[in-house]
Amino acid sequence: MPIEFDPARNLKIAPSILSADFARLGEEVRAIEAEGCDWVHIDVMDGHFVPNITIGPDVVAALRPHCKTVMDCHLMISPADLYLEAFAKAGADIITIHAEAGPHLDRSLQFIRSLGCKAGVALNPSTPENVIEYCLDKIDLILIMTVNPGFGGQKFLHNQLPKMERVRKMIGDRPIWLEIDGGVTPDTAPLAWAAGVDAMVAGSAVFKGGTPTHYGENMKAIRKSCES
Repeated sequence: MPIEFDPARNLKIAPSILSADFARLGEEVRAIEAEGCDWVHIDVMDGHFVPNITIGPDVVAALRPHCKTVMDCHLMISPADLYLEAFAKAGADIITIHAEAGPHLDRSLQFIRSLGCKAGVALNPSTPENVIEYCLDKIDLILIMTVNPGFGGQKFLHNQLPKMERVRKMIGDRPIWLEIDGGVTPDTAPLAWAAGVDAMVAGSAVFKGGTPTHYGENMKAIRKSCES
């Protein structure tokens, strides 16, 4: 679906299906959308760049008919360039690659945009933000990892809060979303919101409880924590 940056600062909640019931992913995606999520976050892991394996473009394509909002695909894979076209064809709206995953970030971002997708860059906890300084005109989303990528359910790394503030200043008035991924809860979300984040990936914090009612309540708790 076509998406455009909204200059009004509205919190985007992107539940990660990594914490969903994999036996009924389509149903889970429909449930989180019905309960008010903004984006659907898909964590793609290759067992090489990160120590876990999840899903590929065929599963993304199978989920696309169930997803009526934004399909936010986070590629924790290396190399990524070989698979960008496949994920675009599968229906991704945003394709985020890791700055650490390849030597030609500028070219990779141009390629993502040429495929009709929004281009995102993810930064691991140990990666400084200056690696994206000369690519800002080709970036639509910056994802700061607030855990080390590869597993769900990890604790939020508070040492990433200053990085969020620096990246927010770097973005300035550019039409770029600032997203975080990892350890987002009603306790940590307001810290990130105050640091300038406007999109939050939450897995176990959204899907805990196991029913659509729980999903809705969990997302409302995250939103409310930022509003207060």
